[in-house]
Amino acid sequence: MSENILALIDAALATVEDPEIHRPITELKMVKSREVVDGIARVAVWLTVSGCPMRDTITARVTAAVGAVPGVTSVEVELDVMDEEQRKELRGALVGHDEREIVFTKPGNLTRVYAIASGKGGVGKSSITANLAVAMAAQGLAVGIVDADIYGHSIPRLLGATDAPTMVEGMIMPPQAHGVRMISMLPFKPGGVSQPVAFRGPMLHRALQQFLADVWWGDLDVLLLDLPPGTGDVAISVAQLLPHAELIVVTTPQEAAAEVSIRAGMMAQQTKQRVAGVIENMSSFPCPHCGEPMDLFGSGGGAMVAQTLTEELGSEVSVLGRVPFDVRLREGGDNGLPLVVSAPDSPAATVLREVAGRLGTRARGLAGMSLGLTPNGRL
Repeated sequence: MSENILALIDAALATVEDPEIHRPITELKMVKSREVVDGIARVAVWLTVSGCPMRDTITARVTAAVGAVPGVTSVEVELDVMDEEQRKELRGALVGHDEREIVFTKPGNLTRVYAIASGKGGVGKSSITANLAVAMAAQGLAVGIVDADIYGHSIPRLLGATDAPTMVEGMIMPPQAHGVRMISMLPFKPGGVSQPVAFRGPMLHRALQQFLADVWWGDLDVLLLDLPPGTGDVAISVAQLLPHAELIVVTTPQEAAAEVSIRAGMMAQQTKQRVAGVIENMSSFPCPHCGEPMDLFGSGGGAMVAQTLTEELGSEVSVLGRVPFDVRLREGGDNGLPLVVSAPDSPAATVLREVAGRLGTRARGLAGMSLGLTPNGRL
């Protein structure tokens, strides 16, 4: 057996990333053994759990990487399963602690956290959230979504990510779609999508806390939270658990919808959060005959919300974007293909990408961030 070819195989395996954790399988100690006999490379890989949904992907990646090594004529991949001790070691390597804590509130964490809010349902808040996340991921950012609408969760369908997460020693590995990591209440309901969630306030808080603390998010650039409509328990819990989260208010142009959306933004006055801006959805519709914009749902709602919040909160709140009405935005939500993917050059997708670019690259301030400093009593 040539030591040289084994060294080349080790180098090839170091390029294989776990599809959920996005780190080399060598670094995660997932390579059980490797050998070469008469040009046949046999590689044994540890899986985190027996029902790992990524087993085929891992097998394909190992086969491709090792198969490219000079002198290897074929590759055989054997899969085994980590024992409890190995999983504990993996968890420790990933999170560096045993206790449950929210990494986004730790000193020095630079993840930008946006809570997408609306005063009422039906304004397209979840569709906006999903498309912003996918657009940010396409721009090269590491993005996660917490489907904080515990009762009315819709993010899994919008992203086409309905697989159950993988559990590793109490750590939840979130499913991914379109480059976005996502957690929702859906996979934790035995009755599936039609089963209602009968939670009261404390249970809602606990569910949100678990989504933030027990999920392995990795090193995110941006975390989006799709809040339920209104100013209830979840909105208050988000302010408590993620005090530095910034609010983004979604409204439609209609004056009645805008008035309700203002109340969602005014929550910042009580929770001491910052409002990052307003997004007006269903802004207009191009006439199919002449192309002139038609205000199917009225006009001026976004500007009204931004102006009122600016006056009431005493800080500038701008309209981040006006998303034109596009039936494909709804269609993409039904088939799990966001508009920024299915029709990236459409007017609505263009606005969404522009908003995503602004939010994803904006430097985060120090407001609400713990700096880990203590005073020494001297000036």
